[in-house]
Amino acid sequence: MTNRWVGVTVDCVDVERVAEFWSALLDRPQDRSRPGWVYLGHAGDPQPRLVFQPVTEPNHGKVRLHLDVAVDDIAEGVAQVLALGGRSTGERHDYVEGVVVVMADPEQHGFCLVEYF
Repeated sequence: MTNRWVGVTVDCVDVERVAEFWSALLDRPQDRSRPGWVYLGHAGDPQPRLVFQPVTEPNHGKVRLHLDVAVDDIAEGVAQVLALGGRSTGERHDYVEGVVVVMADPEQHGFCLVEYF
């Protein structure tokens, strides 16, 4: 049996808003989905598909799984996230290999922007 990773599902109160944020940030178009859900990408994509699933309760506390998004320039990446309606958490880590800045999408799902040197 062969197992492979095909996607990540994100619980959202406002599915359209959060999906639009990630679609713009990752330059991934929306694909057909179930009513009320939004998919970025499709099952055969070389990259895992992002699935935005409707839920009734907002995000509470830190989620222990997050996405890392590689950027060419950390300052430009942060500016893009802010312009799309995300926010900076103020957390930054400078390493020999690069810089990591912790950000959040419009519903406070945390993720990292990473600039590798």
